[in-house]
Amino acid sequence: MKVVLKHLTKIFPNRTKNLPDVIAVNDFDFEIPDGKLVGLLGPSGCGKSTALNLISGLLEPTSGQIFFGENDVTKLPPENRGVGMVFQNYALYPHLTVLENIIFPLQNLKGDKKMTREQMEAKALEVARLVQIEHLMERKPNEMSGGQQQRVAIARALVKTPNVLLLDEPLSNLDARLRLQTREEIRRIQTETGVTTIFVTHDQEEAMSISDLIIVMKDGVVNQIGKPQDVYDDPCNLFVAQFLGTPQINTFNGRVENGWLYIGEDKVLKTTGISDQEVYAGIRPEGFILDENGPLHCRLSAVEVMGRDTSVVSFNDNMTGVSVRSIISAENRVDTSGKEVRFSLKPYKVHLFSKEDQKRLYFEEGVLR
Repeated sequence: MKVVLKHLTKIFPNRTKNLPDVIAVNDFDFEIPDGKLVGLLGPSGCGKSTALNLISGLLEPTSGQIFFGENDVTKLPPENRGVGMVFQNYALYPHLTVLENIIFPLQNLKGDKKMTREQMEAKALEVARLVQIEHLMERKPNEMSGGQQQRVAIARALVKTPNVLLLDEPLSNLDARLRLQTREEIRRIQTETGVTTIFVTHDQEEAMSISDLIIVMKDGVVNQIGKPQDVYDDPCNLFVAQFLGTPQINTFNGRVENGWLYIGEDKVLKTTGISDQEVYAGIRPEGFILDENGPLHCRLSAVEVMGRDTSVVSFNDNMTGVSVRSIISAENRVDTSGKEVRFSLKPYKVHLFSKEDQKRLYFEEGVLR
């Protein structure tokens, strides 16, 4: 089922006198396609969980509308929206078994939807098999690992066959290895069920790895929407460029003069189509080419071999971050005896941004888009 958000806004009154109200979600306008997994991504406090709670019905919007399919659900209570919700802390009942936790939502069904005990247990076993916990049905939450508890929470959300599945940072409490495994399971479950899923996270790697689309938010405002790789390759502003990518994009103070990008005194890249101005130059870690005659000069700090790749840590007087981190093939050998390392740049891995508003400046075959 598609989810349509029309100019959705949520304002929280400020309890401190003389301070403005807090706009948690500001004019959110988007259609989430039927059967897709969409990642709501952004730093803490950006409004992503508030947006999820508006969709679920746990919060009422200040203005705007929410549609499930063609139905306006803006005023509907959560229990009538047909949503399944998975919380960060799992929210399992500690005194109930896995089976009892899963069938709990079914016990509240009424009218023609009411089920017998046998039907509820059969449905619970069906979703337990889907999330691969059918052998744990008699255990209680404190007898299971965090990953197993998370699967119980997902099964409980799926057992009512929801129109929309909402996941609020479901992997935050898991260790790194288990998070990787569980996010792959979430993708598999979503693909098998075909349920429209909205996944809230501050971890860009999680969002990019399993989402069909990502929505990048900052301060309650949607900055960019698109396929994960498209947003990574074509960020609309400096915030999106810096938020996506591990390691983070390297950012330099630069300037464009006569169609060339300068970083300090280094004339590093032709940028036809951009007028002379001060810019932020963002270079993805994989955008560096080790070149003893390269135009970009940096001071070598360390070389970290990471199997198939090598990370070169260096410094440049014009960088805005702590250091410059370049990822090159492990087949390249860095001369660690010297104090300097030089690079050529891959043009499609270099992004320029206006110093005035931090919006993207495009250069391509002399055309400014």
